[in-house]
Amino acid sequence: MEIIDVVIKPIGPVEPAGESNTDSKRFENLKCLTGLVDDLLFDLHKIARENKDRGEYSMSKSGKFCNDFLIYIKNEYRGEE
Repeated sequence: MEIIDVVIKPIGPVEPAGESNTDSKRFENLKCLTGLVDDLLFDLHKIARENKDRGEYSMSKSGKFCNDFLIYIKNEYRGEE
């Protein structure tokens, strides 16, 4: 089982189905999922900000990794609506 499966299963489906009652519940699931993503991105941003320029190799390695990932996310999804 993948981590994503462990997360999505309790949240429930998020893809709209085109039926009002179903989509109402799925929208609540979607808000839960986006809240989780926001929390995760906040954590990654904090690690990047606080550690990417540190003198300790292991700390700067983690900070740079998070920073590079956040830059990737920014570039990958820029302009898509």
